[in-house]
Amino acid sequence: MEQELIPLASPGDDDGGLDLASYAQRAYLEYALSVVKGRALPDVADGQKPVQRRILYSMYRMGLGFGGGAGAKPVKSARVVGDVLGRFHPHGDQAAYDALVRMAQDFAQRYPLIDGQGNFGSRDGDGAAAMRYTEARLAKIANLLLDEIDEGTVEFVLNYDGSTQEPVVLPARLPFALLNGASGIAVGLATEIPSHNLREVADACVALVKNPKLSDEDLFALVPGPDYPGGGQVISSAADITEAYGSGRGSLKVRARWKIEELARGQWQLVVTELPPGVSSQKVLEEIEELTNPKVKAGKKALTQEQANLKAAVLAVLDTVRDESSKDAAVRLVFEPKTSRIAQDELTNTLLAQTSLETSAPINLTMVGLDGRPVQKSLRQMLVEWIEFRQRTIERRSRHRLDKVMDRTHILEGRQLVLLNIDEVIAIIRAADDPKQALIARFKLSERQAEDILEIRLRQLARLEAIRIEQELKELRAEQQKLEEILGSPAALRRLMVKEIEGDAKQFGDARRTLIQAEKKAVAEVKVVDEPVTVVVSQKGWVRSRQGHGHDASSFAFKAGDGLYGTFECRTVDTLLAFGSNGRVYSVAVSTLPGARGDGQPLTTFIELESGTQLVHYFAGAGNAWLLLSNSGGYGFLATVDNMVSRQKGGKAFLSLGAGETVCRPSPANVPPAPGAQATAANLPATHVCCASTGRRILTFEIAELKAMANGGRGLMLMDLEPKEELAGAAAYSRSVRITGLGRGDKEREEVLEIRSLNNAKGARGRKGKVADLGFKPLVVTRVE
Repeated sequence: MEQELIPLASPGDDDGGLDLASYAQRAYLEYALSVVKGRALPDVADGQKPVQRRILYSMYRMGLGFGGGAGAKPVKSARVVGDVLGRFHPHGDQAAYDALVRMAQDFAQRYPLIDGQGNFGSRDGDGAAAMRYTEARLAKIANLLLDEIDEGTVEFVLNYDGSTQEPVVLPARLPFALLNGASGIAVGLATEIPSHNLREVADACVALVKNPKLSDEDLFALVPGPDYPGGGQVISSAADITEAYGSGRGSLKVRARWKIEELARGQWQLVVTELPPGVSSQKVLEEIEELTNPKVKAGKKALTQEQANLKAAVLAVLDTVRDESSKDAAVRLVFEPKTSRIAQDELTNTLLAQTSLETSAPINLTMVGLDGRPVQKSLRQMLVEWIEFRQRTIERRSRHRLDKVMDRTHILEGRQLVLLNIDEVIAIIRAADDPKQALIARFKLSERQAEDILEIRLRQLARLEAIRIEQELKELRAEQQKLEEILGSPAALRRLMVKEIEGDAKQFGDARRTLIQAEKKAVAEVKVVDEPVTVVVSQKGWVRSRQGHGHDASSFAFKAGDGLYGTFECRTVDTLLAFGSNGRVYSVAVSTLPGARGDGQPLTTFIELESGTQLVHYFAGAGNAWLLLSNSGGYGFLATVDNMVSRQKGGKAFLSLGAGETVCRPSPANVPPAPGAQATAANLPATHVCCASTGRRILTFEIAELKAMANGGRGLMLMDLEPKEELAGAAAYSRSVRITGLGRGDKEREEVLEIRSLNNAKGARGRKGKVADLGFKPLVVTRVE
């Protein structure tokens, strides 16, 4: 069947058509707004996403709440989902059921809003049973969201087909956006709100109601941090938590909690009882399996050195691990040490550093505000907006109740008047053609009162009824006075708000589960024997290490077409640096390098090199060793090895290069100072710098003129270059330097310049220097010890 093609109008058409770009922009914007406000982000007022709000309201309409005393009998989840889809949420049934399941999981929500019966999944990732097998009803705490919904507290709008109405938000009595948190990804926005303790949040709300100018310090003392459903421990500092709450975005370090169980004959075992948020026992077991029985990575023939080291480190301290979680213990992971003589801290530190027992928990307080806009808010802004919403809710509830009280008082006043003249009223009703108008004319009643009197039952004419009416009127007038005071006095409204918040906190509050105690992040420490070693690097980047110092460089063999780049006498605790052509510096621990048998391994197997990048230079030495770094554009600076070390395999961007510039060979600037001694650019053992250009010019100046740059960069101008001239290299020296280059017939030549020759080229940094009678084009400048 052929489809008719509808042509799109061009931008210049005036026939009301729409060009493709405008249509796509409008359609995508509408879709984005729908996802942001209609699916993914919670509302600051009640903390619920639309599907959650509709599920709760639908269950409330079905009578599945805790009205008065005992709760309603649960019904099949499929029945709830069907009602939600049919009335309010025209989306997939599985999406609605997934939302219902999450609201019933005590390991996913700090305060579950639904009481589920049946299999609702587990924290190990097991899914819930099908909706036809599970049953659900509202949990008691859901009353805080739904109790006041019929008291004129919130706006109602038509549902998707106009057949009924649904609430825009629920009249939440507490800020559930903080209590249960939320997680969602919208279009261009995401949210990750952690759960918090009800008592702490309630105390913060009370404090802000009483004192809107409450200091941040006092506020964060009341809400010290998240309170996750599964407990655990927040190890971030108070300053980090404060910064995250102040900006609305951040990341907290969280870890599991454990205990040491002493066994017979001096044995012991480590038992994990609480896990960080989003971490399951199954995930930890899988990570342990991957560490102790690693698989060869794709494209590799054997395990990498890192995999082998991790395997050895874990197996050295861990014997067995088993999951003993049950109904009695939601989480119980048992780790048995290799031997009882292993330090307990060593085992725990290894597990924390290598598994998800210590991880990061993001904070992103993005939600739909009272103005309907999705915005990232601070903790204070969230609480202030909710307090404003709650104040508005109490005002609407009080006004709604006052209208009912006034209406009831009006009716009872009419009845009271009738009972005083009952015989006359009966006579009028029996004789008049239009009793309603006759009653209005005789007793000056309103239409509403006259209608009520005509519909009154005979049993309500009893003598005791007058006493009841008088008593009810007294109660209604007292309530009217209180309501008018609340609506007329902001102070009275605040007092009522505080009283209600404190009452709800007393009824539903519980103890904090998550411990907040700052600790240092666990770092895997691989014990390395500190001994001398010589690192051998080939011109093509193959690397190996040989024990001891003083080896003859000519004794090292290389693959065909390869040769020696350099040897570095250092120690096993030092670091090998590799300088990329893109200005990045890659670091590898010397202790992880292969031995001297064979040709070694390519250094690229230890790092992740960007496409199109080549390794051009290398250096191995102690962390406090200084290097002079320079580029062919004539710029350079000083930095230590530690400044360039990165834990990332992708290296660290350190040298800024201009167009067409290359990295020159790094030059050691000093022998590392004694442990604890402060090394600075002013007291380096190397006293001068020698620069050589490809134009055969040489410049020397004092090293104190250079700048130390811990974060890298471009540096200062070392030598003023002529057009089409480049810096061949720069070396820090104290006595002499070696200049290597190419002479006639591309024959490699070198010359060592002593102090007398170097002093002839002395000048200020950044000058052109002097032409040297070398007889060849310089390419490399190195220091001679």
